[in-house]
Amino acid sequence: MERMICLAIGYVFGLFQTGYIYGKLKHMDIREFGSGNAGTTNAMRVLGKKAGVITYIGDTFKAIFAILLISVLYRDCSSEILFLLKMYCGLGVVLGHNFPFYMGFKGGKGIAATSGVIVGMGDIKLILLAFVTFTIVALISKYVSLGSLCMLGGFFVEVLIFNHLGMIGFKNNLGLRGQIRIELYILAFIFTFLAFYKHRANIKRLIDGNERKIGQKKEALQN
Repeated sequence: MERMICLAIGYVFGLFQTGYIYGKLKHMDIREFGSGNAGTTNAMRVLGKKAGVITYIGDTFKAIFAILLISVLYRDCSSEILFLLKMYCGLGVVLGHNFPFYMGFKGGKGIAATSGVIVGMGDIKLILLAFVTFTIVALISKYVSLGSLCMLGGFFVEVLIFNHLGMIGFKNNLGLRGQIRIELYILAFIFTFLAFYKHRANIKRLIDGNERKIGQKKEALQN
């Protein structure tokens, strides 16, 4: 029951669509422009850098705030259970962001929200590795999408490795065991799967060499 509650709480937080709301304040639906989603990258391309930064901050912190609420509501649980419940809440946030019911289930791609989940989990190793992976890949390749996919693919692998080594957890870093471990692996995989699923068009463009690079004008792709 606690897991479903945390998932539902996360979904409600995820419904706060920063990019969509910002666009509406500018009298437009950003999903009708650019890539057609309500996330950070499209907000930046359609409405400018300020909109992109605001969208990223909003979508990141809604995940952090949701997880903080779970930390308060279930503060009496063991550190292992609390860590897992926060993961369920984080998944709910990403689902709410990607598939908001009031927007016809057409939201963003969940990268900013997922980065907020990683921060909210409070494991410094995962936070640093996510930041470093995204930054290095995006700077070298000039592809935000590739940096995002590598970050999420790395997140799944890191969860597997660190938990196997007994280096993951909320307080004691002893590693999660038994059914909790299996649930953790499944949740980490779902985060990664959702990222790749929402980026399937980007993946095709990356393969075809048509994905837009950082700073590249749309016209340049057509030349």
